[in-house]
Amino acid sequence: MPFVTIEMIEGRTPEQKRELVEKITKVVAETVNVPEERVYVFIEDLKKDHFARGGKLVIDQE
Repeated sequence: MPFVTIEMIEGRTPEQKRELVEKITKVVAETVNVPEERVYVFIEDLKKDHFARGGKLVIDQE
C-alpha cells in the first residue's frame, strides 16, 4: 500500500486539502495499480515561523 506525505506551508483550506488528497489518491492508485482505499495520504502543515527560505523565516518574507 502506498503512503504519500505532503509537506506544505500552512494556510490551505479544508476544501483545498480535500481536492488535493482526492487527486493524489486517484493518480497514485492508477499509477501503481492498487485500489484507492489502499492509498494513504498524510498532510503536514508547516508553520510559517518554522520554515525558512533564503536565510529568512517565511513569516518575514510576506
